[in-house]
Order: sequence, then C-alpha cells, then structure tokens
Amino acid sequence: MDDEAMIARGRRTVTGGTPSGRSGGRLADEVYDTLLGQLMSLRIEPGSRVTIDVLARELGVSQTPIRDALNRMEAEGLVVRVPHAGYRIPPQITRHRFEDMLEVRLLLEPAAARRSAERATSEQVAGLRRMLEEMAELEGGNGPTAYGAFGLRDAAFHDLVALSAENQVIREALARLHSHVHLFRLHHDIQVAHLAMAEHEDVVAAIAARDPDAAAYAMRRHILRSGERFRRLFEEVKDADGMAVEA
Repeated sequence: MDDEAMIARGRRTVTGGTPSGRSGGRLADEVYDTLLGQLMSLRIEPGSRVTIDVLARELGVSQTPIRDALNRMEAEGLVVRVPHAGYRIPPQITRHRFEDMLEVRLLLEPAAARRSAERATSEQVAGLRRMLEEMAELEGGNGPTAYGAFGLRDAAFHDLVALSAENQVIREALARLHSHVHLFRLHHDIQVAHLAMAEHEDVVAAIAARDPDAAAYAMRRHILRSGERFRRLFEEVKDADGMAVEA
C-alpha cells in the first residue's frame, strides 16, 4: 500500500465517527496515526498552524480525541503548543542545526552507551531487546505512518540507553533535542530504518556483553553513519534547488 492509500485509509477510519464498542482512547490513537501519517508525508507542512476545531471538522470527530492526540504529539516533539493559538508544526530542521545536533549527540550518546554497559540491569537489557523487536516489526511497513512510528521507536531506543546509563542529565539533554523526530521528518526512506536496525543491534549486543568500550564504539559508529545518511538528504535538496534555479 502506497503512502496516499495509507493516509486515505486512516482518514476513512477516523471520519467514520465513534461506532459502538470503540473507546475514546482507541479513537484518539486513530487520530494520532492519521496525523502522524500526514506529518511524515508533509501533507501537513512544516511551520504550519493546526487548530483543534479545524482538525475536528476535517476528520469528522469530536474535539476530545483531537486534543488527546495533539497532547501526545506535543510530548513527542511533533507539534508545539502556541498559547491562545492552537498548535504549530515545527519548521524543517536546517543543515546548521543538524550539524550542531550531531556534534552534541557524539559527545553524549557514546558516553551513555558506555555507562549502560556498566550499569544496565538485566530487565533494562531485555527492554532494549524488546524495543528492537518492535522496530523490526515496523521496518517492513509501508507508508509514512509506519515510517514515523519507526522514528519514534528509534527515539525511544536511544532514551532507553540513556535511562539505563543512570545519567538523568544526559537523558534530559537528548530528550530536549528531539533529534530523531526532526531527522525522520526530512525524508521518507525505509533504507534508513534498515541500516539503523543493524547498528542498534550492535549497541545492544555490546551492552548485554558488559563491554563498555564496544558499546561506546558501536554507538559512536551508529551516530556517524546516521549523520552521513541524513547529510546526503541535505545535499539532494541543495542539488534539486540548484537545478530548479538553472531551469
């Protein structure tokens, strides 16, 4: 199923109202999935404003599931609340901010992986492995919703590493960046998910083996390779803009 079909199916599901037997929480999840798909496919443009009443009319539901979905998206860095004006979609990340985020991640995340190898409990290691299993299930999915869900799991994976490192300052700093959300909004490329999975597995293997040096190395290599993958997207956009000017 292509992106347009998936988004259309999500819209039909939501606009069907609230049939008997479907809870408000389930409806909020469906609204969330629909909005996530539109956001990742750029049908909701970066920098645009969204309001609860407009979305409620467009999706044919009450304001309550819209509000619940937007609150969840705000917590994940997908939207920003604007006082007395609804919500705003964050602007697309710039190349300069991308390089700054990469630099910060290279300073913090290998250190977190090292500490995780030293301090993670067996339950936390098991949690990292379960997260990889969830991501593997999403890896084969098509469309922006599956890709967006993978990006959020990617962020959760890195948060779990920081949590198991028992360094709250690193964890809070990484959470404020919302780097994974910004990166996965750049371009819908399932190959990014496939390559990230193998690198995540190396990180978890080193943590499970209680090898701090290997864990730090695996995390640093993952961030560097991820940086190269997303850096190419900026180059593609630059080349496309140059061709447009010449035309």
